[in-house]
Amino acid sequence: MIPILSAAPQRLKNLLGIDRAVGFTVLARSWSILSGALTVLLIAHFLNLQEQGYYYTFASLVSLQTVFELGFSYVILQLAAHEGAQLQFLPGGAISGDEVSHSRLASILQKSVRWYSLAALLMAAALLIAGFHFFSTHTQPSHAVGWRLPWICVVLAAIFTFQMDPIFSFLEGCGFVAQVARLRLAQAVTGTTLAWIAFALHRGLFAPAAVIFGQAVAGLVFLVSKRQLLIPLLRHSTGKRSVRWRAEIWPFQWRIAISFFCSYFIFPLFSPVLFAYRGAAEAGRMGMSLSIATALGTVAYAWINTKAAPFGGMIARRDFTTLDRTFFRALTQSGTLLLGGDVGVLGSLVVVERYWRPLATRMLPIPVFSLLMFTVFLNHLISSEAAYLRAHKREPFLVLSILVALLTGVSTWFTGRLWGSTGVTIGYFLCGGVFYLAGGTYIFAQCRRLWHRAPGLL
Repeated sequence: MIPILSAAPQRLKNLLGIDRAVGFTVLARSWSILSGALTVLLIAHFLNLQEQGYYYTFASLVSLQTVFELGFSYVILQLAAHEGAQLQFLPGGAISGDEVSHSRLASILQKSVRWYSLAALLMAAALLIAGFHFFSTHTQPSHAVGWRLPWICVVLAAIFTFQMDPIFSFLEGCGFVAQVARLRLAQAVTGTTLAWIAFALHRGLFAPAAVIFGQAVAGLVFLVSKRQLLIPLLRHSTGKRSVRWRAEIWPFQWRIAISFFCSYFIFPLFSPVLFAYRGAAEAGRMGMSLSIATALGTVAYAWINTKAAPFGGMIARRDFTTLDRTFFRALTQSGTLLLGGDVGVLGSLVVVERYWRPLATRMLPIPVFSLLMFTVFLNHLISSEAAYLRAHKREPFLVLSILVALLTGVSTWFTGRLWGSTGVTIGYFLCGGVFYLAGGTYIFAQCRRLWHRAPGLL
């Protein structure tokens, strides 16, 4: 009887597909959801509707870093995964295996550090100028808010995390997925704790900067712990074995860059458009609702994104049977959990609307919120298909991403002006949900069939 009982937790873990990487990632994102619920209450208590609009618009504008990041973090992860499949990472930071792969791996890290150092300076200048212009242009005199210093702090904090993220992606590609996932948990706890302190000190608009600063501190501590691996790689002489940027990185990167940039027109565009045409209060309602809906999506996506590096290794070994089995199992598990979470959140909102009306008015009406959550579910399916295909170091979603971004951007601008958040949500459902999923699934099926043919059949 005891062996059966002791085996039950393991069977449950296998059924749910929870390994160490998924476990830490789910804990981090679950913390984000639970802490986010408390943060929502703190926002409602310490910020008025106009300040709430600034709070969420800060986050939307900071996501402009996608323009400077150019999808390079994902490229780094896949490049490192394909080279790391030929190497062994020993305790203490030593690396054994194919010397060519060792040199190519070192060159990946070196090029990424140089790229992000330059991009961080450009990002800082662009965000400061864009933020000051946007808020100065659209601030209503009757609702003056002290946004300048909080915005400067947000940008400065974002610079540090921006430069660290590619190194985390590199380490994931090298197989340290669980350790990076544990770091994400530490970042989530540290960041939200500092944000709560900002609220308690009645400095709520500094909370976004506090979150990012906390992530930077936790990230720096982690990188120091990996110095025995990273410093030798940064000093490693690659010679003629260096990864060729123009031939090997750029063809993949520019496609990923455009696709990632196009994603800016899906989520982060909503709040600024509503802020400009419908006011800070409407932008705040959309921002709070979107943060709840996407939080559930990020938890579910843990089952997929923690497999990105293993997917790359399987593809490098042409183990497509294991690749498909792992992917479809993770997709089924994550999709089921996401739908269950959506139902639970909607049930909770019904209770909130009935018994806590002041909080309910801070969010979108339940029918609109339901449509938003369902669209996030469709996006989960699309993102999962894209992760599978991009693990092949290819980007077949380029044209579709551009088309969806244009349609969603035009829809958001047009419907946001006329019908506010309801129109934006419906447009997002049709363009970024239904149309995107139909096109993406067609591309997924076609590429999977063609790419997995035997080499002699290509």
